[in-house]
Amino acid sequence: MKELPRRLGLADAILVVAGTIIGSGIFLTPNLVARQLPSPWAILGVWLFGGLLSLAGALAYAELGAMIPSSGGQYAYLREAYGPLAAFLCGWTYLLVVITAAIAWLATSFGIYLAYFLPLAPAARKAAAVAVILALTVINYRGVVAGARVQNLLAILKIAGIAILIAAALASPVNHWREAQAGEVRLPQFGLAMVACLLTYDGWLALSLLAGEVKKPERNLPLGLFCGVGICTALYLAANTAYLKVLTVAETAQAERVAARAAEITLGPAGGKAVALIILLSILGAMNGWILSAPRIYFAQSSDGLFFARFAEVHPRFLTPGAAIVLQGAWAAALCLSGTYETLGSFAMFAAWIFYGFTVLGAMILRSRRPDAARPYRMWGYPLLPLMFVAAALGFVANTFVTDTAPALTGTALILAGVPAYFLWRKRSPVA
Repeated sequence: MKELPRRLGLADAILVVAGTIIGSGIFLTPNLVARQLPSPWAILGVWLFGGLLSLAGALAYAELGAMIPSSGGQYAYLREAYGPLAAFLCGWTYLLVVITAAIAWLATSFGIYLAYFLPLAPAARKAAAVAVILALTVINYRGVVAGARVQNLLAILKIAGIAILIAAALASPVNHWREAQAGEVRLPQFGLAMVACLLTYDGWLALSLLAGEVKKPERNLPLGLFCGVGICTALYLAANTAYLKVLTVAETAQAERVAARAAEITLGPAGGKAVALIILLSILGAMNGWILSAPRIYFAQSSDGLFFARFAEVHPRFLTPGAAIVLQGAWAAALCLSGTYETLGSFAMFAAWIFYGFTVLGAMILRSRRPDAARPYRMWGYPLLPLMFVAAALGFVANTFVTDTAPALTGTALILAGVPAYFLWRKRSPVA
């Protein structure tokens, strides 16, 4: 495989994680959680548990990344644990649906929130969505350092913006925590709330995809994942504490835009615009995180002879997987224009969690199969933490089959459709 230069430091690693995780979810998801749980204490408990569970997955990826510091991250881990077919199916699914549909959805959300400041017709919103995909694609095409600088700036700005919203709520004389009471928490409702939380924590995967470009990966990958997920967990707990101070659980459950409603109480009419601006920054940061990191999967896959050789090329000037970045941007823009991302998004997370679970299980398999392999970092809490994560992933997938059967079946069919494609590539490629 052609090597990409290691140009990303620890601060870049941390902000890639935090900036990709924090999208629009923390501003909207709390109402979904509040509909399932009876008390503020239960709500904070599920957000804390979701953060710890995400951290368990991230630490398993950190062990794998320190052991196999290759571009494409998750793709390389699956290849080492299960063989090239599993790795190919990951790349196939992420390119067709998981990452590109997420980028298209984020871009469309950007156009919607941009209309909060500028009167835009539907066609203009769609044009703005495509334009932001193309702009971020060009930035990341021109260098990983340029993409990381944009990521760092956006992450710092949105974290600062959320901190201001939290501070305003905590300073407000309104305090519903005084009347907070515990209530009975039922396991099915806790599970539904957990699903919403885990979706809001999604994004820590991004750093593993950049493992081949992180300096001192044996140190910076584990620290980047731990600190990035830790920052988001602390921020999410603080944000929900603030929301529940100025809104009751019932009001939180009924609010379509929880953060905006809380900001209107604490900051007045300007609060809604402040939240819309922070959401725009958050969406841009999450988009940039995926546009920066995900093309490394297709780059690694092509380097293994399991995709067109063109996408394994390193740009001679910018030293990026330029063709892979352009491919992802073009497909995401096409999904955005067609509107099919809405259908694809319904089973994208289902497919993603299948690969999350298999990857963390792969860390355990490699410990057994290759016990003497160099592991500069060994995850804490082994084997309990990875087993908890794998169980959660299995529960997420099983719950989707039960509650949302059609998307689950479609997602499974999409993954399995990659099997004949894999054998076709192996037949035509002397490298695979």
